[in-house]
Order: sequence, then structure tokens, then C-alpha cells
Amino acid sequence: MSRVQLLGALAVGFAVAVWYQPELASQTRAPRVRPPAELLRLSLDAEKVGLATPFTGITVNGQVEPGLFGIRATGVSTAPVRTAATAFLASLTPSQRDKTTYAVDADEWRKWMNQSFYVRQGVSFLEMSAPQREAAFGLVRASLSAKGLKLTRDIMKLNETLAELNDNNFGEYGEWQYHITVMGTPSATEPWGWQFDGHHAVINYFVLGDQVVMTPYFTGSEPVIARSGKYAGTSILQDEQRQGLAFITALDDSQRSRAILKGSKTENLALTEAWRDNVVLDYAGIRAADLSAGQRDQLMALVGLYVNNLDDGHARVKMEEVGAHLDRTWFAWVGGTRPGSVFYYRIHSPVILIEFDHQRPANLRHLASDPNVPSAEHIHTVVRTPNGNDYGKDLLRQHYLQHPHQATAP
Repeated sequence: MSRVQLLGALAVGFAVAVWYQPELASQTRAPRVRPPAELLRLSLDAEKVGLATPFTGITVNGQVEPGLFGIRATGVSTAPVRTAATAFLASLTPSQRDKTTYAVDADEWRKWMNQSFYVRQGVSFLEMSAPQREAAFGLVRASLSAKGLKLTRDIMKLNETLAELNDNNFGEYGEWQYHITVMGTPSATEPWGWQFDGHHAVINYFVLGDQVVMTPYFTGSEPVIARSGKYAGTSILQDEQRQGLAFITALDDSQRSRAILKGSKTENLALTEAWRDNVVLDYAGIRAADLSAGQRDQLMALVGLYVNNLDDGHARVKMEEVGAHLDRTWFAWVGGTRPGSVFYYRIHSPVILIEFDHQRPANLRHLASDPNVPSAEHIHTVVRTPNGNDYGKDLLRQHYLQHPHQATAP
């Protein structure tokens, strides 16, 4: 289905969508309604810029470091994911399936975006029947750990809270404003994968044999804690926040001076969100090689908070890969180090990049005491696989070298 055809589907979720104008939001709550055609134009404009250059991957100097990711057996079965994906596709109507399936090497992998206005491909939870939703969650459940599934569902619930806090604006926000696509055909031997895309939750899940790559992986929310409404008590990313702060404060003065790039934080700093597949980002901060054994364990535990959202077996595989490059892992910090401080931290190695960022108020500016400074009520996190293997692209490249395929039709 083309993006022009998607205009007809925009009535589900976007027909009454609104978008707060930043220059007015601190003064008024009145939203400006944006028609579907404008939402589509904004989305296409973002894609044009984001896809202007072919995929390279995140690197430290513009050159991909070779030999980091090989096609190999992990001993962890992907059969449950394959079975769940097949069941999900079978639950869809022919028209739903047509707009949900793409080639494994399609640009649709890169067409994800955190912002709520983005016109997404795939089938929306809003248009799914109850059995279809259960099949969709079956796919997510088979692919993620219990922790990862809970985080995904809690983000969806907090998006419902966000709608409630914006005068019940369920046209733009809400629990079901999320889409799923499937790339390629679920297979035990051929590459394939799936994508979950929506406000504050993006999962890219590539499968080749028994190998899995689950990046780019975006999680976040505004608010991060629901203090009222249908899902009061729901909270996310508190461990990632708390353990990040615990790690920086566990460093001695000399180590902390190397880790902290800047002692105050006044802006959004996440560097590898949507359309940033080819960021050139040098290592910064302090190397894990310069940490004590206990501090290295603490850093690995912090990494595990993110990696362990993946299904348990493949999370172990990934953590082994991270551990093999621990001496080349860097930790950088921006912001305060006292309880209640806002901050940004980054964990960066040849095989993983993690960002945690307290963001400025965006869709709750009308409730912020100061809408122009970052808040612990708005958090973004991103996990990436540097050196060309986001979306499993380096594995896919190697697979094509070993098993030449006919070029995919546009």
C-alpha cells in the first residue's frame, strides 16, 4: 500500500489528530487540528530527509568496523517467534495483510518515528479485532522477555494517560495507536523480521536462522508515571534512571571527571533517534577498561536493563557479545548527579549503543512548571547496534553474499 493510499486509512486515529504548536503551548492548551493530508506531508518530508542517504550504520569515524557480526548458530530457537508471526499474519484479512507485509530488504525498516503525528505503515491495533490483537501480542510475547513485554504494554498504557491529560485527545494519542509490519516471510532459514511502531515505542526485530537483532529499539514516555486516570500507578524506566545515577555516583572523583562531559543539562541530547541511522559518533567519557571489577559488573548490569527486554535466550547471547567488547565500552554523562537531577547518559561500544535522555516537555507543556527545561517526567531511551548491524543489515548482507537472491522488486 502506498502512502497516498494510506490517506483513506487515516480516519482511524488521525482524522481528528491535533498537534501542539511549541511557540503557543506554554501559553495555551488550545490545539490546532491538522488534517490528514498535512500529517501525510509532514511524514513524507521527514522520510525524504531521513532516507536521503543509503544505510551505513552508526560509526565512530564514518567507516564500519568489519568482522564484528558473523552468521553463526546461537543454540537459541526462533521457532516460537516464527510460529507467532505466521499466526498473526493468518489472522489478518487480505487487505490488512497487503499493507502489513514488505520485502525483508525494504526501506520500510527505516521508516519509524517516535512523534505521534507520523503516518505509519502496517496494521494498527485500532483496526484489529480482539483475536487479531491477541495474535499481535502473541508475536510480541514470543519475541520479548516478560520484562520487555510489560514495558511495551506499559508504554501503550501511558500513551492512554497522555490522551487523558490532553483533554481526552484520543485522536492523536491512546493505548492502541501502534502498528505492526512484517518484513519478508517467516522462515527457519531465510531472513525476515517484524516492526512495532508508535509513540514512544519502536521495536525492530530481525531474524536469521537462530540469530536475532532487536535494534533500533526505542522506549520512552511522557509522563513516565501515571498519577491518575485509567492506568494510575503505571510507571516505566525507573530502574534505568536509578541505576544510571547509581553508576555515575559510584565512580571516584577522577573517574567521574572523565565520565562527565558537562555538569548541567538544558536540552534534549539523544543523538540516535529516528532518521539517524548513519550518525558518526566518537567514543566519549570513561572506558570500562579503566573501571574496577565491581564497577565493570555494575556497568554490565546497567546494559542488561536494556538488553534483557529481548527474549531471555537471545538476551544472553547479546550480553556475551557486549562482554567480549567490554574493554572497548565507554560511558558518558551529561547533567547533575544528585537525587532528582535531570541527565543524559550513553553507553557505547563497537557492538552496542545505549542512550538515556531526560527530555523537555513536549505534549504536556501545559502542565510543566518550566516547559523549556528537561524533566524526569519525559524520558527517551534508544538502543542501537553500531557498525552496520541495525535492522540486522550486516547479517543480511552476509547472507546475500553466501546465497545470492534476486533483487527485490520496488
